[in-house]
Amino acid sequence: MSARARLITLLGAAALAVTGAARADTSVTFDGEVPASGPDHFFLPFTVPAGTRELVVKHDDRSEANILDFGLYDPSGYHGWGGGTSEDVVINEAAASRAYVRGVTAGAWSVVVGKAKIASPPGQYHVEITFRDAPTLEPQTDRSPYRELTTPLKRERRWYAGDFHVHSRESTDAKPTLDQILAFARSRKLDFVEISDHNTITQLDYFNAAQKRNPDVLLVPGVEYTTYAGHANGIGATRWVDHKIGQPGVTIEEAARLFHSQGAIFSINHPMLELGDLCIGCAWKHKLDPSQIDAVEIGTGGFEQGARLFHTAVIAFWEKQLATGRHVFPVGGSDDHSGGEARGQFASPIGSPTTMVFADELSMSHILLALRDGKTVVKLQGPDDPMVDLRTDFATVGGTEGARSAVFRAWVTGGRGTRLSIVRNGEVIQDVAVDSDPFLHYMDALPPPTGEDRYRAEILVDDHPRTITNHIFLRFNPSGYDAIGARASKGGACSLVFSGNVVGCAVPTVAALALVLVGRRARRATARDPQGGATSARAPPPPRPSQDASRRPTGRGRSS
Repeated sequence: MSARARLITLLGAAALAVTGAARADTSVTFDGEVPASGPDHFFLPFTVPAGTRELVVKHDDRSEANILDFGLYDPSGYHGWGGGTSEDVVINEAAASRAYVRGVTAGAWSVVVGKAKIASPPGQYHVEITFRDAPTLEPQTDRSPYRELTTPLKRERRWYAGDFHVHSRESTDAKPTLDQILAFARSRKLDFVEISDHNTITQLDYFNAAQKRNPDVLLVPGVEYTTYAGHANGIGATRWVDHKIGQPGVTIEEAARLFHSQGAIFSINHPMLELGDLCIGCAWKHKLDPSQIDAVEIGTGGFEQGARLFHTAVIAFWEKQLATGRHVFPVGGSDDHSGGEARGQFASPIGSPTTMVFADELSMSHILLALRDGKTVVKLQGPDDPMVDLRTDFATVGGTEGARSAVFRAWVTGGRGTRLSIVRNGEVIQDVAVDSDPFLHYMDALPPPTGEDRYRAEILVDDHPRTITNHIFLRFNPSGYDAIGARASKGGACSLVFSGNVVGCAVPTVAALALVLVGRRARRATARDPQGGATSARAPPPPRPSQDASRRPTGRGRSS
């Protein structure tokens, strides 16, 4: 070879070395035993060489009995969480495997390994990482940074129906796309679904395109914060929160703070779902101050599909949080992983249960605002369950009324043949037959001398709960409204039955007739709106606040 040829060859090799374009694929392999002690997660550090165009990670727990979770850290932190899947992970600049972020940056990375289940110690792991000089995964053109809608899907103040616990394929134990989820939600006449994938926010990359294709059902961001001692729901979360409890600075208290700092709701998912290895970490075991808990999922999956087995324990858990004085509100979620296509005795499709939210409009910001005010009713089986709207003169569910006495009104639609229970501080104080549709029940109440009483309404079908409202909180205010006295001064006829500080009152005939007329008009209005989420008559708008500030409901706020 001539000197000139050698020079050209050397220069070409140098150029290729700089660009990395012709560098052969390289790999690194990790094999070892899972640490028997220490935190629940450990790290396998590696370096991504400069010029790497695509990263491939293969992993295996080498066991049928053990389960290991896997994720990735890049130089800046979180790069995705695949959980217990055995799928290979492929990442380049324009695409990534589900549950993982796009982009390959040279530098220090780590494979994160979670000790989900070590039934046959010692656990083993095998990880093989390949650095490619050319991408193989096709660009994902439907991914884009999430943007909240600037225009609400509907501008109407009413009850909206939705599901606060749905998984897309970005949870690697789930399979549906967002379009499949939205299509099924639409078939059940839902107005919104929250996508709560496990410990990842990559689902948000697909929201813009899917929402544009489906402009009638709102996608609500969220994360199922999945730990080995309980699962929580970051409703409205758009930023990742570290779930690896036990790592430096990673605590359940810090997680709740980080969800709240981004404006998200922190709700406890299926708190009493104790199924051992069938659902790792599903039951809530964390010790967290109730002041950090916003909501409790009182229905996970349809009541008839198995949720009834845990119902009593879940309600007791909810009541325990309420007994601390915290105005924790109820939500329900299907925990659907199949886009409504799962079959079998325990398969609960999207919308089973359904959470009703009273909001000013159908947008993420207003759904979250309504949640913070506790404006929720949970239909434990699904959207066709009866609806009950509970209110006083100055408060709706989630609100607080300070008064000398109050009149509670429970308006039931779609409930003929069921029973209505009024529950005070966890105890049933009234139980009446629902013998018309719509049905109105009045109940007068005196507030306690100190503190507050909490009241909710429940609809029972065949002696089992089917619909549960959030509470209205009643406090004594010596200068507040006297509802009982006001009625008496107007000569209102009422058959009073006293029980403790509760007064039962028969519905006046004129009022009952007026309600029927209102109900008929509401049903006609619902029929005219094909996008309406509820299948029964629409609830009336909340009463206007009193001009006297001392009589206004204080809401669910912490100071109230």
